Amino acid sequence: MKLVNAIIKPFKLDDVREALSEIGVTGITVTEVKGFGRQKGHTELYRGAEYVVDFLPKVKLEIAVADELVDQVIEAVTKAANTGKIGDGKIFVFDLEQAIRIRTGETGTSAI
Repeated sequence: MKLVNAIIKPFKLDDVREALSEIGVTGITVTEVKGFGRQKGHTELYRGAEYVVDFLPKVKLEIAVADELVDQVIEAVTKAANTGKIGDGKIFVFDLEQAIRIRTGETGTSAI
């Protein structure tokens, strides 16, 4: 099992969710986060004053999947979240040692 973490632009969330549903992903966890990468934030003008925005709003997706689905998940997220502009995001893949469904006690891939 793998845990796929994706950091994407907030307005791409619905596109990514639909793409994941199409390949059979049944659940994701979504967290609103803030951060920056190479773009290092940006400046905004508000009521005539310029402000530096260091941390940009992003959405973090956590997707637990069986090993055989990892490549499909990465491809789906990459295609759906891509705008071609800086700040599109990143995908990280971690080994997932164990998963347990609290309600039934199922473990492993049957729990996800």
